[in-house]
Amino acid sequence: MSGDEPASTAGRLRIVATPIGNLADLSPRAREALLSADLIACEDTRRTGRLFQSLGASGRDRRPPMLPLHDHNEDRQIGRLLERLEQGATVALVSDAGTPLVSDPGFRLARAAVAKNIAVEGLPGPSAILAALVVSGLPPYPFTFLGFPPPRQGKRRRFFEAHAELPHTVVFFESPQRAAASLADAAAVFGEAREAAVARELTKLHEEVLRGSLAEVAARVTERGKLRGEVTVVVGGRRSS
Repeated sequence: MSGDEPASTAGRLRIVATPIGNLADLSPRAREALLSADLIACEDTRRTGRLFQSLGASGRDRRPPMLPLHDHNEDRQIGRLLERLEQGATVALVSDAGTPLVSDPGFRLARAAVAKNIAVEGLPGPSAILAALVVSGLPPYPFTFLGFPPPRQGKRRRFFEAHAELPHTVVFFESPQRAAASLADAAAVFGEAREAAVARELTKLHEEVLRGSLAEVAARVTERGKLRGEVTVVVGGRRSS
């Protein structure tokens, strides 16, 4: 397939961004895409089911059927979804929250759809990465998104070491259970004085952003113990000496 070849009209894959916390952030276009889809490919049917409840479409007769698509089954589900797309179906792909594919399932499906010349459409919207970046007070561009660091300390430190010399802002996700340990490792590798911001509960009632040096924010998180909500960490770039 050449890059100039038009997409087929068989069906379309719509990659739909959903709220990261505040349901009011769902765009009218995203709402229409979800309600009008022939099939919803979603990370967790329970989470997506609650989103449809908020739209007043919780019954099976009022919402499209849902098919689980997550890290453990994506390869197995691709064939099934491609078959539906080639038959003319419109499939809406969503993750648990935010923009799919970005540290969430869906990339392999999107790539396979492109290879089959199936139309792929992005419906932009909420992203924890950008939300944390713009409230961090750190230079917003250029920046590098690192995803989730490895859960084990040795691999996590090597992961941070691979990015420690970047001269620009980096952003990564972390689970609330590992936030304190991960920030301590980041301070040890990047340097305790590096500027950082830790954002949690973004767009929700108890949204909070901790700002300061890596040593300071790591200490504050350690004092609190386990945090609530997913955590997004923004770290300033390495300053030239």
